[in-house]
Amino acid sequence: MVQISRERRSPSEMAGEGLRWVTGSQFWTSVFRPGSIFRKGYTDSPRNRSYVIMNNVMYHLHPVKVKRHAVKVSYTLCLGGLSFFLFIILTVTGIFLMFFYRPAAVNAWGDIKSLQTSITFGLLVRNMHRWAAHLMVLSVFLHMSRVFYHGAYKPPREFNWVIGVILLALTLLLSFTGYLLPWDQLALWAVTVGTNMAGYTPVFGSQVSFVFVGGSTIS
Repeated sequence: MVQISRERRSPSEMAGEGLRWVTGSQFWTSVFRPGSIFRKGYTDSPRNRSYVIMNNVMYHLHPVKVKRHAVKVSYTLCLGGLSFFLFIILTVTGIFLMFFYRPAAVNAWGDIKSLQTSITFGLLVRNMHRWAAHLMVLSVFLHMSRVFYHGAYKPPREFNWVIGVILLALTLLLSFTGYLLPWDQLALWAVTVGTNMAGYTPVFGSQVSFVFVGGSTIS
């Protein structure tokens, strides 16, 4: 009879093994990659300097030094920065519109008409908000397509890709929900078609439709 002996490990050894497993995981290495603001102790080299610029949002938007070729208009068209700029426009104009719009069936269409005819710069701000929403969907989609085509989703930046996919989904969902706000025939029937399509999801169709509509009927 063969006896198999097991080593008894102390709690500190088990905790250390668990910590090594966490720090060696793909999620950890993609977030705390070289040049990340969460990692310290890197030598001052051109490579690590570029890592810091690329992995920090503020440094990426406003770097200390920019090479001449980086400011030329290329086929990328600065799609990431353009998407962020359109998001800022949507935020500012959306706050302005909140002061004059009431999301209720009895008020929505009347508020839209008064925005276009009675409120100073109301038509301009509303059209800025509307076109920025359309352009943001396009720019985010093109940006994600470029990232995929260039293989920028590969390690060690795969966590950036996960965040980008989540932001793309949120952009599409927010654009879809905002389509209903004017409460006109175009908006009503477009959302009706979209929610009916979601209702045909296998197994969870009725639940998905209920979540999208927020009830049993569109309102």
